[in-house]
Amino acid sequence: MLEEASELIGMQVYTPNGVFLGNVNNLVIDVENRKVDGLFVSESNPLLVEDSKAVNVPFRWIQAIGDIILLKYFPKRVTARRPGSAPKPAEK
Repeated sequence: MLEEASELIGMQVYTPNGVFLGNVNNLVIDVENRKVDGLFVSESNPLLVEDSKAVNVPFRWIQAIGDIILLKYFPKRVTARRPGSAPKPAEK
């Protein structure tokens, strides 16, 4: 059982389809409400994230936490935004 948020760091993250996304490198904390808002995953799977860019996975996308973190949602493919460009719609 998870006792401290810091225990999430280093855990493997998997999509709902069982595809490895990457390891948690840091946490996004909502200091005001004292809760974890998201997981920061750097060096993500290039099959899922363009150029293996770092991604912030919202905590609400998590289905289960055990030996690994299983997501209940993740886009089929995440594309990198170029400075000054409009966001591209995610494929579902």
